[in-house]
This record gives sequence, structure tokens and C-alpha cells, in this order.
Amino acid sequence: MRFFSLLVFSVGAAAAAAAASINEKDHAANTIVSKSRRMLKGKNSNAMKGSKKKKRKSDKDDSIRYEVWASDQSNSVPNQTSLGMKGSFMWIYDSTDIHKLLSSSPSSSANDIRPLSCLPGTAIGPCNVLDVFPRNLEQLDGTTGFKTGLKLDDLDGFGRLHGVFVDESTNRYINANFFAPGGAYIGIIDTDTKEAIALFRATRFKTATSTIGRSIHMSTWSEDGKYILIDNLQGKAIERINIERDNDGNIISAVFDRSATIGLGKDMMVEEGATYFLGKNAYGRPLLGGIIGDYAKADLNDLTPNEYCKEDGCSSSALTTGRTNNVPICPLPSIENNLYITLGAGGLFVLDFTATPMSIVGEYDQQTVNGAGCGGIQGGNQLYINAGVAASSTGFDQSTFTVYSFGTGGYNSSSSNLPNEPKPTIVFKDQTNTNTNGNLDGEIGTSNDSGQLPGATTRRDSHGLIMTQNEEFIHVVDRIQNVMEVFNSRNNDRSTYDLTTGTGTGVDAACSSKSVVDDPNLPKNDPTPDLGTITPDGKYIMIALRGPAPVSVAHSAQGSCPGIGIIEITENGGSGKLVDVIRTTNEIDTAPLNPIPGGIQYTGKERSDVHYIGVVKK
Repeated sequence: MRFFSLLVFSVGAAAAAAAASINEKDHAANTIVSKSRRMLKGKNSNAMKGSKKKKRKSDKDDSIRYEVWASDQSNSVPNQTSLGMKGSFMWIYDSTDIHKLLSSSPSSSANDIRPLSCLPGTAIGPCNVLDVFPRNLEQLDGTTGFKTGLKLDDLDGFGRLHGVFVDESTNRYINANFFAPGGAYIGIIDTDTKEAIALFRATRFKTATSTIGRSIHMSTWSEDGKYILIDNLQGKAIERINIERDNDGNIISAVFDRSATIGLGKDMMVEEGATYFLGKNAYGRPLLGGIIGDYAKADLNDLTPNEYCKEDGCSSSALTTGRTNNVPICPLPSIENNLYITLGAGGLFVLDFTATPMSIVGEYDQQTVNGAGCGGIQGGNQLYINAGVAASSTGFDQSTFTVYSFGTGGYNSSSSNLPNEPKPTIVFKDQTNTNTNGNLDGEIGTSNDSGQLPGATTRRDSHGLIMTQNEEFIHVVDRIQNVMEVFNSRNNDRSTYDLTTGTGTGVDAACSSKSVVDDPNLPKNDPTPDLGTITPDGKYIMIALRGPAPVSVAHSAQGSCPGIGIIEITENGGSGKLVDVIRTTNEIDTAPLNPIPGGIQYTGKERSDVHYIGVVKK
């Protein structure tokens, strides 16, 4: 096993797709379903479901093939006014190449591993999402079914790929979440052919006096693959796409169901309905899509079933809960068909996502579940989630590392539990947490102004959880401290390993030799891990490593070696070590940097900023 190899492949190697012509007819109906004319043969595999299976088979056979999909938030076109506004890159690698990389000598070529392409006739990536979803795709109105006269390239906000989430019912599809402000696009991609299947734009909401907005943060699939559960963060809503398949597991219909929508804010109204896009993808094949349902049947009411305000301030007669800002951060599905929704300022909702509209079956206040958690995983009848620092500018002096577990059997689809029932278990809460986002137990007050520079900061930021195949250990990311906290699922015992050394405990460093070098003031060997996934063979965690120009959460996410971190799992799942980094790079993006509170105002050209890693079993 080698720890050092400089792997940099320029996005300049990506070939442009030929423009696909569009000749689709208008559809005029309130119920619109456009089914794909192609019927590719699916695998219909009983694929490993990762964290959601009650029991997972441990199989460490190198013959298990998979692909690693990295979401790079940076712009894929130059001359943008700010970071993460137009386009993005997907970096896709085959496990065969990764295994060769890990077994090669340190002196091997810097270009010994290359990303896969998403375009016909092109062998090498990365994949520009503006090629995967061609710019001439035509927008259709969700109510009339007629074309709006606008193409994808005419609209703002198609950028900042925040994550690609795998449909584990078949391991055939991913959903792509575009988080550029006001954009709110969500796409479906076939992982076999790398082609676009569908593209939607979520609902924009308002109140009587102001626009709430819309943006897609992190959306997920149901366990059975029948639904995509949409996290409309800025819109303060959870929405749903219904999926139909043929007998081989191929998606033949994807429709946005307006009746399923549930609002989480107060005084909510629809300002602009959901839309979808038709036309031909990069392979010349038609997208599918449609809109069904009626917002009049959606749940945009102010109160929970217990008659509390969903969000404080909705009514003077309702009791407060401390749910002061209900931007949904991460939706976490359980195998019991419930969806756990972490909230920005604290609190949590549990939804029955099969109901229409989706319904609240559990609610928690911000003192019971502190805010800004993003990361969740199920093992058996326990679902683990975290709490971290706020992504907004208010998080610059926050410090939070907390892990909770919820028993997943305590919710009834026919009724809602009393508030804060069943009570979660606090697996771990750091005593140095600031008293923010609902926490009242911290020892240092409401502020930690130590910044984010390695070796100087004392701040913490829990972000992302990964469970080992035997379900005995949960690895939890600390994005600021560059460590992984490992919890034993049987007794909640905790251990720690770092990502700044090859041993996981102390001088050799995979990130150090891959760090950006065009700004001498930028600290080296600063991995800044984000969201990751375990590989199907159970050997590795593939984890996103952030860049020197962080597109999101700049106060907690500046790193020095953007790319894919390869963590080798050791001690039967109880520990790990960062053994290599597949570096990504983007100097096409020329956008100016955002302010980087507590970090270094980077002066170099690197813009790559990987935020999420998905792993697809082949």
C-alpha cells in the first residue's frame, strides 16, 4: 500500500458534447407524463443498500466492482461573478483503476488514473453537467404542460453540484442536486451510460409579504426506489418525485407530485410552481418527466398535528418550540418509510413520506435536537444523526460536535407522536460546543472565535456519518479538526483517528503531497473532509476533500487538497487511515473568491471544491 501519489487531471481534458437538437411536442394536460422511448436492460440486482439494510453481508472480495462519483461545486465555465453559480464537474473513477493506484509504486505517473467520461465517443472525463444536461433542454410549465419558451441556458442557478445520491434499490441511477442560490434543480442520471434521464426545477415559495425562495440542498431516494425526496432548503419544504419502473428496474416514469408537498415554515404560499425539462440528452435520447397533483392538496399549513407552530411565530396562541428557522438541511430516510429532517436552527421533523401529502409523525424542539445536522445513517433499528455548525454566516464562530441516535420503530403513520417522543439518545456531545442552535450545555458560551486554521483552531464541526458493513462502528467526520470520531454501536464507546497522517495517529501525510502550492500562505496537509460513502467491499471510505476556495460554508470548509480521500478501514472497522488522495483540479473557473472567515484569503487559481462522494456498485 502506498500513501503518496500526485493525481491531478485537468478539466481541460473534458470534451464538449455535440449539441442535441430538440423537437418535442407541447403537452397540454394537468397530468403530464412523458415516458422514455428507450428500454435499456437493467441489472435488477439485489444490491447492497449501504446504511439502510438491517443486516449487511460483509464481502471483501476485490472482484466487487464499483464507481466513485465526486460532486465538484466549482463552476464549469469561466467568467462567472461568483463561485458555484453555473455548471459543475462530476469526477467518476472505476474501482479497478483505484485498486491499481493503491498497489502501484510511489514513482508511478502522476496521470495513472483518469476520470471516466459521460459523453459518447469520449473516453476521458471529468463530466461537465452542462454537457450531461444539454443547455438547449426546454422548460415545460407544470400546470399547462406547454413549453415556457425558455431553455435551460436561459435560466439562472443551474450549478453548484452539491451531491449525487445513489438509488440503492438497483444501483443504476443517481439523483443530482444543484444548490446554486435560487436554482433548485434536481436531475436523474443513468450510472451505466452516464446520460441524463430527467430534470426538474422545484417550487418557489413566498409569504404574504416576501419571497421565501427555493434551493435544492440534499435530496435522497426511498429504500425501494419509488420516490425521490426533495430537500427544498430555501423554500422550507420537502417535495417528492414519484418513480415508476419496468420489470427490469429501469425508470420509465418520473413525475413531480405537487400534492405530496409539505411546507415546514410559516405563512407559506406558492409563488412559482415546479417545472420540468424535455429534449434530447447527450446521447440523442429523450428525457422523461412530468407534473401531477395539486398544491391545493399539499400541506402548507402552519401547525403540526399537535397544534404547535411548525416554525415559531406562526400564531400568538401556539406554544413555541425553538424551531426558529426551519430550513431543512438533510433528509434521512429509514427503512420504515419515515424521513428524518434536520433543521438549520435546531429541531427535527419525522415524516411519513408515503402519505400524500407527506405527514408529520414526529416533532422535536431545538433543545432536544440541536441544529444544522447533516449526516445520518441507519443500522438495525437505530438511526444516527449529527449536529454541526450553521452553514450561514452565523456559523463562523460556532463549534458543534454532537451525535444522536433514534429508535426507528416508535412512529405510527396513522397518528403523530407527542413532541420530543420517542426521545433520542445523546451518543456524544462535546463539552466545548458553543451554546448555539439550541444547545444549552456548552462550557464556553456562545462564541468560539478561533477560526479554522489547522493547529490553531479549537472549533469543531460534525458533518457526515459512515457505518461499517458489520454495523458495529459509525465513523463521524469533524470537518475542521481533520479527524474521524468512531463510535461503537453496541455501547457508544468512542475512539479517534486523524486524517493528517498515513498512520491515522500522528507525520506521513497523503494530503500533504497533494496540497495546492500556488499560495505560500495556504496551510498544507489540511484535508477538510466532508461527506463520504463506504465501498461495497467494505475496505474503504471514499470521502470528499474540500478546496482552498470553498463554495459553501467558507467559515468551516477551506482545505488544501481538493479531491477524493481514500480512507482504509482498519481494526475490523474500529479505525482508519487516509492512504491516498485523488486530486481534482479546476482552473477553468475564474470567479472571485468569497470571504473566508477564519481562514486564508487564498490568492491562487485552484477552484475545485468536492463536497460529496457517492459510490455505485457495478
